[in-house]
Order: sequence, then structure tokens, then C-alpha cells
Amino acid sequence: MQVQRRRKPTGKTVDPAETATGRGRLAKAGVATVTLVFTGATIGSASTKQLGTQQVGQLTNKGQVISSDQYINPIGTRLVVNQGKIMASTVSPDGTHVAATVADGGAALVIVDLRSWQVQQVVGSGSTANLKISGNDVGQTAPTYSPDGKTLLLGRQGGLTKFSVNADGTLANPVDIKIAATAAGQLALTGSIVFTADGATAYVAVNGQNTVAAIDVASGTIKQSWNTGNAPRGLVLVGSKLYVSNEGGRVATAADQTLNSYGTQVPADPATGAATSGTVSVINTADAAAAVGSITVGLHPTAVYASGGTLFVTNTASNTVSVIDTAKDKVVQTIETQPWPQATVGYEPDAVTLTKDGRLLVTLGRANAVAVYRFSSAKEPARYIGLLPTDYFPTEITTVGNQVLVSNTRGIDALRPVVAAGHGTHDTTSSLQKFTLPDDRAIKNYTDKVFQYNGWTDNSVTYAKGKGNKTPVPVPARIGDPSTIKHVFLIVKENRTYDQVFGDDARGNGDPTLTQYGQAVTPNQHALAQQFGLYDNTYDTGTNSAEGHNWLMQADNPEYTESSAGEYQRSYDTEDDALGHQASGTLWSGAQAAGKTVRDFGEFQQFLTKPADATWQNLYCDAKTMAATGSATQYPLVSSSPIPSLNNVSVPGFPKFDTSVPDIYRAQIWQQDFLKNGPANLNMFWLSSDHTGGPANGPAQVADNDLAVGQIVDTITHSQYWKDSAIFVVEDDSQAGLDHVDGHRAPIQIISPYAQHGVVDSRYYSQITMVRTIEQILGVHPMNQMDAAATPMTTAFTDKPDYTPFTALPNQTSLTGGLKTPPSCGVDTPAPAPAAAAAAAPATAKAAAVGNAATTTIPAGEQQVASQWQTWLSQQHTTGGTARPDFANPQQMNHYSWYEASGWTKPYPGEDKIYAPDQVPGAFIPSNDSDD
Repeated sequence: MQVQRRRKPTGKTVDPAETATGRGRLAKAGVATVTLVFTGATIGSASTKQLGTQQVGQLTNKGQVISSDQYINPIGTRLVVNQGKIMASTVSPDGTHVAATVADGGAALVIVDLRSWQVQQVVGSGSTANLKISGNDVGQTAPTYSPDGKTLLLGRQGGLTKFSVNADGTLANPVDIKIAATAAGQLALTGSIVFTADGATAYVAVNGQNTVAAIDVASGTIKQSWNTGNAPRGLVLVGSKLYVSNEGGRVATAADQTLNSYGTQVPADPATGAATSGTVSVINTADAAAAVGSITVGLHPTAVYASGGTLFVTNTASNTVSVIDTAKDKVVQTIETQPWPQATVGYEPDAVTLTKDGRLLVTLGRANAVAVYRFSSAKEPARYIGLLPTDYFPTEITTVGNQVLVSNTRGIDALRPVVAAGHGTHDTTSSLQKFTLPDDRAIKNYTDKVFQYNGWTDNSVTYAKGKGNKTPVPVPARIGDPSTIKHVFLIVKENRTYDQVFGDDARGNGDPTLTQYGQAVTPNQHALAQQFGLYDNTYDTGTNSAEGHNWLMQADNPEYTESSAGEYQRSYDTEDDALGHQASGTLWSGAQAAGKTVRDFGEFQQFLTKPADATWQNLYCDAKTMAATGSATQYPLVSSSPIPSLNNVSVPGFPKFDTSVPDIYRAQIWQQDFLKNGPANLNMFWLSSDHTGGPANGPAQVADNDLAVGQIVDTITHSQYWKDSAIFVVEDDSQAGLDHVDGHRAPIQIISPYAQHGVVDSRYYSQITMVRTIEQILGVHPMNQMDAAATPMTTAFTDKPDYTPFTALPNQTSLTGGLKTPPSCGVDTPAPAPAAAAAAAPATAKAAAVGNAATTTIPAGEQQVASQWQTWLSQQHTTGGTARPDFANPQQMNHYSWYEASGWTKPYPGEDKIYAPDQVPGAFIPSNDSDD
């Protein structure tokens, strides 16, 4: 393996060879640093290469394929939980039950009987709940049992819910305990909860207000409050001292550069926007006047666990565990959780426990594994043993008797049985996993399997060395070698599955009965697929936009965002949240570090201002005028990011997400900049009209998006830059519809003289492999272990270029369909879809007909339910200054889009009637993704 020096998040350089062997490390004064000893496992190919043409959900001899380029094949026994993602869990004092908070499944909490190994009770506001409470919002951390097991407290957005625990382990008598919002409107967003030994008082991390409160359990009144660091999350009580992990680190000073996180300015790096500190607050509960102490630990401290006088803290973004001597309140040892020499970050330790025989167990969320160490005392360095495989994204670990119990947030991926007709990304599962801890020799054998499941190979990342002439190829084998491609265009769209768009293309593995926006609505996408290739086995890793844009810009969805999915109140779009950013950087900061230029058009931006008269109709007419005359816009918009480094390379006139802005307007703003300034090496776009939900109807908006993409590709391919360009078109996620293979399967396009032309490519690809391909082309170091393990999409390219340009096709579906107020320049009246297309894809032809009508004629029997849906839509923040991607409940939005696209004539696939909004199976108001 070639050694390449690389930069750690701390800014210090570290040699991977030293990381692998432990040589060359200097411990800080008084602090022992524990380095892993690697098994040296070598697998013949990286993860995506070994996946071949396998599909997500497929069972193989390695295990089940999931949508993150990994296999899962957990040790022990698994219980799949179909009530959504387990956000956090806790075991009852008698060891018989687990209380687990859940999200994305119509519930807030499930009770699992460990003796029968079954879900015993479902608690929430959804239709599946058998104990109703006021909502499905849950915090980042676990509910907590009182010491006698007779009371359970559940953290919520505005405080807590208290339950009594029945003799059989089920819950009853829910009572809400309110914690008032601050004057600035910051909710409690309750984190961890710890009872005193007598059960009379509960200490509560008030995450949204940067405090810890002591609450009288009987009355619900706050007896005392302490200020902490930023975003307090985990709590543990050792004697009279309360230890609090502050995920946002220390309080900012006047000298700090900062970035917002839920109304608090957090010390942050101006280039990456990531938080730069992590702390543990120390509260002396026995002395009300005592000052709150602070211990510096790694970045994003999450779980805290105490055993005797030793405290363990998982530093999720630093990929370490801090060991604190509670007698001295000092870090005495730092344990690294970086098992693969090719990447120092991206494993995301998020839970920890210590067994009776002295083995320390640390869950590595993004590696789907438990790291095992021998630990004798805080004074002796921990000794790494190896890894054990889990299901998808482990988030809690504990012991019950002689069994280890693990909660896995995503379980077996999006395979919850919902509708037989297909799958959606929100069909999320979770799982509990129990096993007897193997001996050390067996653990080392399991380690090799974990390496295989993650695709961790010795030579996954190699770097160019030396100088001299090298023959350029489209996707170089080594980072830093020359590419024939100098300009990369990454066009990010919104929310479609493969079947929704390409199910009508008979060449690929599609289901035309699930096609909503086929050839008549997306003629350019279909023509591009004919000319440049159809990819029918590619997956978007995330569930929704909050995750999807992170995967594309950071090659990961950080644990902070994963753990926030039960509320999404602290943040949904983490562009404006320092805690949602990784210290290892972004795609654009990596490109800049590699000496490449960057230009951003809306991607990862948070703020948008526009003139009062910049309506969809006026912007539509303005786009037509700009296209005809080359004039500047009459309605200048200003889009921006809170991250300074991104603003420095952004075109402010190109608007971020807002479905009241037509994408053909965005295309004109880009084209004027392109003609004036030319492209950068990395050009990033956010084209969001295919999200739907704006003033025009769904087919019209998807057609607008399709035409804008066609126009952009047309301009590039007819320019002087075409000869050395590559255009990647991808959805941020595929949440807004069904797919017969898997909800994560999405349409992509790779457009370049060096792209394979006219092929049907059924190899496994993903957003992560696309990011890795862009990195390989531009010479960008991978950001973490996920993109480091991914195989570049070399098979999608050829070294024999075809310079034939692409000519955009006119839209066949009216761009003004469904508008209540027509634009002043007139409605759009395109030619009808060709008869051949209509015959091949009747569902698409119907959608085109809907889009071509200014107002759709709704069947008389469905007019009342359609009116209810219009009222619902007006409340979903899809347009205007309060526009938020995916605010709407996903099941409701998917149903509405289907009904609209079919002209209110077809039930949703797998159902037998058209439902009103509050009747949609799986829907509940408000959504658990209330800021989604």
C-alpha cells in the first residue's frame, strides 16, 4: 500500500502507516492515546465493485445489500421493528423490556418484551398506536425508567411525557410535562434524562436551551436549572456529580468565528462550517452555588457511560472515546475508533458499554459494527480486539444478563411492508439484535467479515506520486493523476424514484404501472437516457432531503442528522446548523484544497430574498424574455449560505429551493453566467421544481425541471467546454414515490463525450460512488470512510470520446398547467405527446394531459376530496419565503402527487380508493418530520 500523508480534522498531519501500526504517535501530557492494531484483512475489491449487479434488498452469501454500498449480516438474533427507525432505547431495571423511541413510522415509542422477543405495545399519535399521546416527536436520546421501574419519562419537543409502567411492562396514563420555550422561541428539545436514586427528581438535558433542569417528577415543576455548553445531549450521574455531553462544545467568545445552531452561535470553522469544540459539563448537584465545570473532549460528544469512577464519552465526529477519571475530572485516555487505515473518520461511534469481564463495546454507527476492546482501568491503555457486525446503523448498546443487546436505527433498510405495489424510502425499519459476546479469537475472525461487508480494502484509495507525463483518462485510477475531464457539473434534483420517471423505458428494469412522469412529461431525460445511457440499478442513500444533500455534499449523513429525525425541530436543512457539518469538509472544500475552482448555483444554500412581485408567473415570463433577448432578469433574487467559504464561490442570483421559482428561470440565470465567465472545475446546481407542490401542478413542474436540465445540457454540449466536461444528474433522494425494486432506486444520468453512449447499465451504483467518481476526476481526497471505500464509476466511461452534442427537446407537457392565475405572457401550449409515446406509456400520457390543462377537470365524485387536498397543500410550505424541502408528511405528499398526475382518476398503487389527506395510510398530522 502506498503511504500518503493526509490531514486529520485537527489540522495535524498523520501518516496512515503510523495509524496502522501505532508508531509515531505522541501522547499528550498526562493523556494516553490508544491506537488500534489492525487485522490486515485484505479483500480483492472495494465495496461497490464487489456488489456487481446486485440490488438493494437482495440476500447474498455475504448478507443483505443496503443502500449505503454495504452488506449487513449481523451476529446473533435479530428482531425487525416495523414501526420505523429506532432513535434510541433503554432497558427496564428488571431487564425484561426495552423502551425504544421510533420515527418515520407513525409512532413515538415501542415497548419490546425481551422474553417473547416481540413488540408488545406501540405508543404515539398515529393510527397504529394502541396508546395515544399528543404527538410523535421524540428527542435524540433514550426514554428513561425510574429506579423502581414504575415510571418512564420520554423526551419531547416541548418537555417530557410521563407514563406509569404496568406489571406486564406496558405503559399507561401519559401526562405531558411542559418546559417553556425561551423568549426567542427555542423549544426544550429534551435530551437525556437521569433519575435520582429515590426517583423523586429527574435531571433533564434541555438541549434546545443549553441548560440542564432538575424536575420534580410528581409535580412536573422545575426546581433548579444550570447553564451548560452548546446542545447538551447525554447525561450520567456519578455520586452527586452530573456529567453532560455538549454536542456543540463550549460557549462562544467574542474572538470566535461562529455559525448558528438553533439560535445559538457555535464556534465553527469558516471553511467547513463545522463545530470546532466538544465539551462535557460537570454539575455538582449537592451544591447549588457551585460553578459548572467543563472538560474538553473530542468533536460532537454524544453518549456518556459511567462504570465506577470512570466515564466514557463517544466523540462521534472525532471517531474517538474519551476516558475521564471522575475523581480528577480529567481525560486520562483517548481510545481511537478508526479500524481501517485508509480513512481516519466516518465511523461515528455513538454508544458505549463495559461488560463484567472487562470488555469495552463501542457501536460504530456508520460502519454497522461494534468495536471491542479489553479495558482494565483508566490507567491502563485499552487494547483493541476487533469488530462484530450489526444491522444498519447501530445506535445503542447494553448488556442484559449474559447477552449483549444492540439497537439498530435503520435495521434492514427500507423494507417495512406498506404497499405491495412497491417500496418507498420512508418504509424504514429498525432492529434489535442480541448475542452472546464471543471470545477474543472469534471476534478477530468476525473483524474480517466486517471489512468485507464495508468494502474496506488495502488499496481502495491510492495517490499519484512523482512528476512526469501521464496519459489522461476519464476516471484516473489514482487521485491526482490527470483526467481528460476538466469541468464537472453536478445537477441535483428532487425526490423521484427510477420507476416514477423511467418505468416506461422498456430497455431497463422498470414497472410502467408506477410511472408518474414518463416520456411525455420528461422528454429530455428520456432522450438523454437514449443518447448517453440508462442506469437502472443506482440508489440514493438518504431517506429525504435533509439526508440526501448531506450524502452528496459530505459523502455521509452525519450522526447528528440521523439522530435528529425524531423531531427535525432543531434543524432539518443543516446548511444553517454547525452541528450538521463535518470537520472533514465538503465536496467543494475538498475541490478547493486540490487546487480546483468551484462555482455554486443554489446547492447547500439556506437563505433567499426576492422582490414582492417575483411570482412564479412573473419569473416564468422573465425567463422567456431572457431566453429571447439575452437581457438581465427584471426580478433579481439573492440566495446565500451561512457558510462563508460557499458564499465566496456562489452565484447569488441563482435561487435555492423554492417551488415558486421555475427551473427554466434558474437555467437562464446560469446560462448568462456561463456565457460570461465560463465554467469552474466543479459546478454545483440545485434544480428543485421536480419536488412539486408549487403554483403549477405536479406534471407541469416536473416538465419545467426536465426542460431546464435539457437547456443546460444543450448549452454545455454546444460550447467549447464540451470536449472535457462531464455532467452528473442525480436526485437528492427518491422519497416521493414508489419503486418496484427499492425505494432508494433513483434515476441518474452521466453525460459526457467520455460517457458510455446508448448502454443499459445495471451495475450497482449509488450517490456515494458518484461522489467518489467526481473526487477521482478532480483529484479530491475522499472525505471519510464511506467515499474512501466506494468504487469510482469507471465502467460508466470510455476512453474513446463521442463529441455529439445534445439538443434539448421542447416540453410536451404545459409548464403552466394547474395555475389559478395565468402568466401575463400567456399560458404554455405545447404540442401533444406523440402517439407512440402515449401508447407506450398511458399513465404518462394521462399526466401530460393533466399538465396541458390550465385547470384539470376533476371527476365529480372526487371534487370534494380534491378540495380537501388543496387545503392541505396550502399548509405545506412548498412556496414563498417559508418554503422548506419535504415539509409535508411523505405519505400524504406521495398520494397527492399521484392523484394529481393521474387526473384524480386512479387510487394510489396498492390501494382501492382515493383517500382524503387525513385518511392516508401511514399519515398523521402533524408529521413526525414536522420540519421535514
